[in-house]
Amino acid sequence: MKDDDQIVIDNDNKKIDNICEECKNEDETVKQNLIMYSYKICNSCNLSKRIFPL
Repeated sequence: MKDDDQIVIDNDNKKIDNICEECKNEDETVKQNLIMYSYKICNSCNLSKRIFPL
């Protein structure tokens, strides 16, 4: 992963990583879902939450 791909939040200068909050695996889709849907999960966890919304 390059440093240029990191998103920096201004208030605490935290870098956003690609680690899913549900399964704790690293995936490229985590950052995409964070931008699109405002939650930090991978596509597989996103799909499982849509199918089984418990």
